[in-house]
Amino acid sequence: MSEQTPRQQNEANDTSVLSPPPPIAVKPQEPSLPEEFPSEVEMTLVGHLEELRSRVLRALLAVVIGAGACLLFVRPLVRLLEVPATGIRFLQLAPGEFLLVSLKVAGYAGLTLALPYVLYEGLAFVLPGLTRREQRLVAPAVAGSAVLFLAGLAFAWWALVPAALRFLVSYGADVVEPLWSIERYLDFVLLLMVATALAFQLPVLQMLLAALGLVNAGSMLKAWRFVVMASALAGAVLTPSTDPITMLLLSGAITALYFVGVGLSRVVQRA
Repeated sequence: MSEQTPRQQNEANDTSVLSPPPPIAVKPQEPSLPEEFPSEVEMTLVGHLEELRSRVLRALLAVVIGAGACLLFVRPLVRLLEVPATGIRFLQLAPGEFLLVSLKVAGYAGLTLALPYVLYEGLAFVLPGLTRREQRLVAPAVAGSAVLFLAGLAFAWWALVPAALRFLVSYGADVVEPLWSIERYLDFVLLLMVATALAFQLPVLQMLLAALGLVNAGSMLKAWRFVVMASALAGAVLTPSTDPITMLLLSGAITALYFVGVGLSRVVQRA
């Protein structure tokens, strides 16, 4: 067997060193998953600010249009708000006071009418950043919020305002005669009604927090004792009346709404 010369050995070594690398195994590409953010759009910061400005302007325009429409029917609305104050005489204590009252009542009523559209504009702004699962909750959230807002207004007008007025009138009935300023009265009534309507948004807030993964139905259910205490406190504060039935109505309504929110959160988590 002949031995290799040094030159042949070097050529063999060079061949082993320069041998082509083994083939690289290419993993087949997995099929693309469904888009998690189907409405996601690439926008600059200026583009986001411009969209936010346009949506805010459209929402304000809707409120103005609603207020203008309600201004045409402001007198029946004022008479409706005067219904709970049975036997009370209302005075106009300054020139133009009723005009200012009319604008306030029309503004609150216009905001109530435009509320679904205002909520839609707000949710539409954040819609591209929501997942497909979260986007399915937009329509139920808007509809539920509008219905609960109207329910809160009706509940305050039917239960809370009469109870508060009975207490306030009876407290000083033997000392002063109840002649009220129409502006002060409507400020009191409207603020109480709006505060109650906002409190009725509790189930929608719970559902959205559960959808975003910030809370879960189990933790909310475990806190029911604190909710009952808080609702009783709210019933005592928001209804300055000696009538315990009215206070129980408000605290019971808040507690019931909380448990409704727990149920909605559980449904959202399972979806």
